[in-house]
Amino acid sequence: VQLQASGGGLVQAGGSLRLSCAASGRTFSGGTMAWFRQAPGKEREFVAGISWSGGSPVYGDSVKGRFTLSRDNTKNTVYLQMNSLKPEDTAVYYCAHRSATVIHRTRRSYNNWGQGTQVTVSS
Repeated sequence: VQLQASGGGLVQAGGSLRLSCAASGRTFSGGTMAWFRQAPGKEREFVAGISWSGGSPVYGDSVKGRFTLSRDNTKNTVYLQMNSLKPEDTAVYYCAHRSATVIHRTRRSYNNWGQGTQVTVSS
């Protein structure tokens, strides 16, 4: 499984960005995709997750109501729409995949990771 993340950048507080993560290398009849983020000196934090087979996304508490995770099964791509961005959202964002359909919030549950994309929110 290969994951290609894109869409990061620099934005002012209150602005929006959309991240994409395209998956390739196998048929996704199941499994889970998730976004994590890691700020300098901090642990990698769960942002959002979604199952390829259906169901609603799950969000971390710090992004609920501001971020929206969606998927396009025809493109094997997930999108993280980030609105009302805050300086504390600044981090490297990573997409991840696991074969099981249950959405886990722990990084060790995911065995495939993308390269990361930088998101910087200025105040």
